[in-house]
Amino acid sequence: MPRFFLSLATALAVVLAASTAQAQPATGGDIELSNVAEMEVEAKTADGKVERKRVAVQKAVPGAEVIYTSTFRNIGKRPAGNIVVVNPVPANTTLVGGSAFGEHTEITFSADGGKTWAAADKLKVSGADGKQRPAGVTEITHIRWALRGELPAGKQGVVGFRVTVN
Repeated sequence: MPRFFLSLATALAVVLAASTAQAQPATGGDIELSNVAEMEVEAKTADGKVERKRVAVQKAVPGAEVIYTSTFRNIGKRPAGNIVVVNPVPANTTLVGGSAFGEHTEITFSADGGKTWAAADKLKVSGADGKQRPAGVTEITHIRWALRGELPAGKQGVVGFRVTVN
């Protein structure tokens, strides 16, 4: 079965730029991808209670936390398999450790621009002395989600992660 690959190319400066996605045909289905960058804010409800809700990012300042979410939907008539979503950690941000999420996916990380992948606790980088050591969250460059099994026609999956703006 050919691998279905989705990529979110995001840029973050003072103002977040729009995301772009690239896709190749999936086996057995057509995948539609949407991406969003949001922040959590507190808002008062009609009865005066304070709730947290997500709003689209207009401007992100240092210290702000941004939530990147990718939704993939099978708009085909058959199940789609081998779905993989890859997102770079945007420039001038740091991944929030433990924040990557995605039901029914295997989540792996890269610290070399997407050349090699491992679980967060197994990811290694070369230290100044040339010896391998565990990678820190500031060294993670990409996150990859591989959907386990197939995505039925008409169904969707959601993956994402949080970053802090440097």
